[in-house]
Order: sequence, then structure tokens, then C-alpha cells
Amino acid sequence: MHCLAPCLLAVALSCSQAVPVVAPAPYGVVPSARQLRWHELEFYGFVHFTMNTFTDLEWGYGDEDLGLFQPTDFSAEQIVSVAKMAGMKGLILTCKHHDGFCLWPSAFTQHSVKNTPWKAGQGDMVREFADACKAQGLLFGVYLSPWDRNHADYGKPAYVAYYRQQLRELLSNYGPIFEVWWDGANGGDGYYAGARESRTIERGTYYDWDRTAALVRELQPDAVIFSDAGPDVRWIGNEHGVAGDSCWATYTPVVREGETKVGPGTTQSELGNEGHRNGAFWLPGEADVSIRPGWFYHATQDDQVRSAANLLDLYYQSVGRGSSFLLNLPPDRRGRIHENDIASLSEFQRVLKETFATNLAVGAQLTASNVRGNSENFATAQLIDGNRSTFWCTEDDLTTAELIVSLPQVTAFNVVDFREYLPLGQRVTTWALDSWQSGVWVEFAAGTSIGNRRLWRGEELQTSKVRLRLNGAACPAISEFGLYAEPR
Repeated sequence: MHCLAPCLLAVALSCSQAVPVVAPAPYGVVPSARQLRWHELEFYGFVHFTMNTFTDLEWGYGDEDLGLFQPTDFSAEQIVSVAKMAGMKGLILTCKHHDGFCLWPSAFTQHSVKNTPWKAGQGDMVREFADACKAQGLLFGVYLSPWDRNHADYGKPAYVAYYRQQLRELLSNYGPIFEVWWDGANGGDGYYAGARESRTIERGTYYDWDRTAALVRELQPDAVIFSDAGPDVRWIGNEHGVAGDSCWATYTPVVREGETKVGPGTTQSELGNEGHRNGAFWLPGEADVSIRPGWFYHATQDDQVRSAANLLDLYYQSVGRGSSFLLNLPPDRRGRIHENDIASLSEFQRVLKETFATNLAVGAQLTASNVRGNSENFATAQLIDGNRSTFWCTEDDLTTAELIVSLPQVTAFNVVDFREYLPLGQRVTTWALDSWQSGVWVEFAAGTSIGNRRLWRGEELQTSKVRLRLNGAACPAISEFGLYAEPR
């Protein structure tokens, strides 16, 4: 994995000139260091496993019998190994869902694994997941539901203190955390320690999200925080795993009618699907979806696992549009990933790995309409060096540019892959791709945002030359370009 840190923002010396050639100034808002690290992940997993797995529910009420939590053959190692096999770079565990049941022996509630038959109450599932991720080289993240349908004080100030105590436990005791995940389900009917009533809150102010986020920054400064409002990563606005065809990394959250302040659960989240060109914040999208119809395991859905072909489609419609792809893997009642899920994931990863094994543009002649200062540091060779921290760039006043890839012979491909150099911002406004056919250029694709990654995937094309045309608000800075062929 290559670091996206802005190593070329310093002065670069041209081999052909004594005058230094300087990288362009950033355009608009730019990502933080933690966001740049997150951008490199692209594909990671969710794990939904709690009381709901044993009650066959999606949302528990908080009154579930703790004796039901009895996974018969739990293995964090198996779950993590499946995620790794699938190509995931990390896992986010639902440490506490809306029912308030905790997968770790929290010191602040009795509603946890410490009062279940599993391991005679001596187990810590969060610990086992964190350790398995570390052992197998995956990052570890946590989901802690802001809503709690079990806690007696939910809706009162005392609950917010409780929530922060649990957040502190998770962020202090389980090693590095790469992402903290907050959803917008806040308030409604529940058990509430026997009250059995509906409780509503003022979503924008109840949790005092600024202070809660500050706690994350204190304890895990490298972790990104996800919600429909960010502040680091935004929800894509649906649970289908599909980002908008335009998916800008910049975004300005807007509150829904009746809400008072931007925060988790308060925004017009559908706007997150496309983001905003020239949004106020660098707030890239995350596309979440489950491999099954439900987020938790249900035996009746064993024959409804997403196919490898469908997972590939979702990959291209999320990662391929500049978003990340968060795929949920719900363990069964054994505490393992089901064989049907494994089969689909295995085929998905096989096709993906074979597709991107060979960049057909390597070995081609790459010619640009302009190279900044005629410097090798900004030349087209940077596009195929496999290093995201180098880039091709033009002079400041040339916001329209093109790249021609002349192949050694007529070549077949059906995937085109290109990226912007993110430390300089999202500079390109529109792009188009052409192939050389019978002596003329023929456009075969066009779009708007590029950002972290743009993947075009279509019918097989055969050509000796490909042209990328760019138009932007600032001179382009493109870090990678590739042509690929899916296995037949």
C-alpha cells in the first residue's frame, strides 16, 4: 500500500531545467491525514452479530433473555479469515446494537456477554475480534449504537454520560481503531428497563456530538468518524451499496426540516449519494450493504446470499465511483460465516484479483497534451508506476487536458481505472474516454467526478489507442491510469 501523503507538494526539480518546477496549489477543501489513510482501504466489512442473531430479529427491543446468547462454535479467526480472503482491509464490529446488548463485559451495564452462558460469562467478543484482526493484518473498527432500547436512562442526560463511558471502554482497551460508526437511529419505542414506552430526543443536541467526537479524537486520533453528517466519512444515503454516478468527495450536510443542528440522524441523507461539487467539507462517501437481505443472520435467507456477479456490480458502483464499499457479513448461530456466503465471496475475489493482476497500459506509450514544466516529476510515467503519491500534472492555466495511451498492438479490455491525487483536492469536473476505431476517435464513456477512484466497466473493446479527456476547475493531477480485462 502506497501512502497518499503529499510528498510531492514540496519543490520538484526538473531534470531538463535548472528552474524548480513546483506542484500546483491545492484546489478547494482537501482531505486530512486520517481521511487519506481511509481512502486507501476502499473495501472493508461489517459484522452484525448479537442477540438478534438468536431471536431472528433485525432490531431487538432490549428485553431479550440473556440466556439465548449461546453461539455453539464461535470463531473470530474464521470470520476475519473470510473477510481477508474476500479482499477486505478491515472489519467494523457491531459492539452494541439498538437493543443495548454489549459484546464486551462493560463495567457500566449488566446487559452484556458477562451475564450469558457463552464462556460462562467470562468471554469478551470484542477482544477476540480485535485480536483476530491484528493477527491477520486487518484493521478493526467499532459500531456503538447511540440508541439503547434497554437502558433506563435513555433520553435523559445520564444516558449520554453512560454512552461516553462505553465509548471510552471501546477506544481505550482494544488497540488501534480505524473507524467509529454512528448511525441515525435515535429514539423510539423500547423496553427501557421495564418502562416499555416510546422516547424521543432532540437529535441535534441530545448527544452533544461535538464533545463526543472530541472524545474519539482524544483516544483514537487516527480513527475516522462515520455518520450521515460525518465529520470524516458520510453515509451514501442508501443501504444498497450504490454510490451516485457523480459522487463528489466534498459535501455540505443539510439538516432535515424540523431539525436544529447537523449531527447523526438529522441530515437530508439522500444528498450524500452524490455529494456536492465544491462542498464545504472533504467528506467522502461510504456505501454500506449486507451480503444477505438482513443485516443479521436468518436461516431462511441461506438461499438469498448475493451472487459474486452482484458483488462485483456493487464494487464498481461504490469503489468505482470514489466511495468505499462496506459489506456486511452476518455470522450464523454457530458464530461463523456461512458456507454460502464464503462461496460467493471467494468467486467475487477471484474475478477481482484476476481482473487487476495486469495493467495493460504498462508498456504502452503515454502522451499528454502538456506536462507541467516538462518535468519528469509530473510526467505521464507517473501514471503507471503503481505509486499513488506520484502524479501527472499540467501547467496551472491548462484546465483542459488529454492523455493518449498508444498500445503495442490491438488490445482487448473492458475496465478503465484512474485516480486523482487527493492531497491537491478534487480538481477534475468532467472526463471522457475514447477509443481509436477505423482511424477516428470514438467516445465510449464520460462522467463527472473522479476523486479517489473512477472505474469504467463495460463491454469488451479492442483498440490500439485510448484517449482520456479532462476538464476541470484547476489543472488536473492524475495519479494512476490502467486498462484491464476481466477473466472470461
